[in-house]
Amino acid sequence: MFQSASQVPASSSRNRSPKISRRALVGSGAAAAAATFFRTQVAQAVPKSKRIRIGVVGGRFGAAFYWHEHPNCTVAAVTDLRPERRERLRRVYRCDNVFDSMEEMIRKYGKHLDALAIFTEAPNHVRHSVMAMEAGLHVCCAVPAAMTLEECERLIETTRRTGLTFMMAETSYWQQHTITARKLYQEGAFGHLYAAYSMYRHPGLEVLFFEGGKPTWRHGFPPMHYPTHCTAHLIGVTGERLTEVVCHGWGDRSPALVGNPYNNPFWNETAQFKTDRGNTFRVEVWWAGAHRGCERAEWYGSKLSFFCATPYGTPPLIVRAGKQRELDDGGFVRAAPAVERYKQVEWWRTDMLPEPLRHPSGHHGSHTFITHEFVQALVEGRRPAVDVYEAVAYTAPGIVAHQSALKGGELLKVPDFGRAKD
Repeated sequence: MFQSASQVPASSSRNRSPKISRRALVGSGAAAAAATFFRTQVAQAVPKSKRIRIGVVGGRFGAAFYWHEHPNCTVAAVTDLRPERRERLRRVYRCDNVFDSMEEMIRKYGKHLDALAIFTEAPNHVRHSVMAMEAGLHVCCAVPAAMTLEECERLIETTRRTGLTFMMAETSYWQQHTITARKLYQEGAFGHLYAAYSMYRHPGLEVLFFEGGKPTWRHGFPPMHYPTHCTAHLIGVTGERLTEVVCHGWGDRSPALVGNPYNNPFWNETAQFKTDRGNTFRVEVWWAGAHRGCERAEWYGSKLSFFCATPYGTPPLIVRAGKQRELDDGGFVRAAPAVERYKQVEWWRTDMLPEPLRHPSGHHGSHTFITHEFVQALVEGRRPAVDVYEAVAYTAPGIVAHQSALKGGELLKVPDFGRAKD
C-alpha cells in the first residue's frame, strides 16, 4: 500500500497519541475521536522557508483550491482564456501576474515557476500536462487523467522521462468517508474486503452541454470516461487494480445527445469490474434519471462493512459480522449483523492538515487535502498519493468500460500500466 505524507508519523512527540479502538469511531464517541484518530498519519513538519511557486491554469474549477493559504506555496501566476475567469483567479489568489493563455504563461514566466495546477477541459488534460512537464514544470491536473489508453501511456512516459511529478486532483481519494475507509482497511477492520460499490450520480448535467448556444466539451461526454470519482473509492483504499469489466449503458435517443463529438449514445453507464485480487467492484456513473446526485460508496468485508450516507437521509453506517441470528419472513434462520450509526469524522479539522487549511472545502472536504498533498509532495521530494500510475489506474478502467457498453456489454480486459517503483 502506498504511503502519502499524510500517512507518515509526526516527528514531534506532542503530536503522538494512543491508538484508539475501532468501536470508538462509531456512535457518540466519534466526535471525540476526531482529534486523535489518524494521529499516526500526520504530515511531518517541513522548513517554512521552502516555498513552491505555482501557476494556476483554468479559472472555473481552478479557483476552488487553496494554494494561497498553504504555508509552503505561493501563487505566482494565473491564466485563463476568458477575461472574466482570469479576473476571478486574480481576485481569489490575490495574484496580479495574469496571462492570457497557458502557452503565454510558460513562454514568458515558466522559468520562474516550479509547478502548474491545470484545470482545463478534460480532452486537453494530457496535452496540457505534457506541455508543462516538457517545460520542466511539475503538474497537478484535474480529472480524468486521459481520454484514451494511448494518452495514458503518453502521460506515464512523459512523467518517467522528465523525472517530474504528476498528481491527479481526484477528490474522492480525500473525501472524509474515503479517509475513514482507508484507515479501517489499513487496520484490518474489514477482514477480507471482497466487494465495493460506488456511485457518481449527477442528474441534470445537460445544462452544461451548451453555453451561449455553442457546445462545450461536456456535450455528450461518455459517463465512464469520468470514472475516477468512483474508482478512487476502491483503488484509493486498497491499492488493487481493475483487470476486466462488463458495462452496460442507457440512453433514450434524446436530442440533447445528438451530434456530440464522442458519438456517445448513453446518459448512464453501469459497470461490473473484477480486480487483480479476485474481488468485485460495481460502478455507476449516471447523468440522467429520477435519482438524487451523490458521490458515495459502500465497502463490504468479511468482518465489517462501511456505508456512506445516502442522499435520501440514511446516515453513515458500520455493519459488523457476528454470531447473532434472526428469522427471515419465511421462517428461515439467517445471520443478523450488528448495525451501528457512524458519525463521520471531519478529518480536515485534525492535524492531517496545517492550521491555515483546517476549514471546510469542496467535494466533501477534499480540496484542502489536494492542495496540501501536492505541495508537500514537492517540498519533500516524494510521490504524491495519486501519482501518475494511480491516476491512470483510476482512469483507464472507465475508458475500457465505455467500449464494453458500446459493444453491448462485452467482457473486456483492462490493461495494466504498472506501478511506481520507489
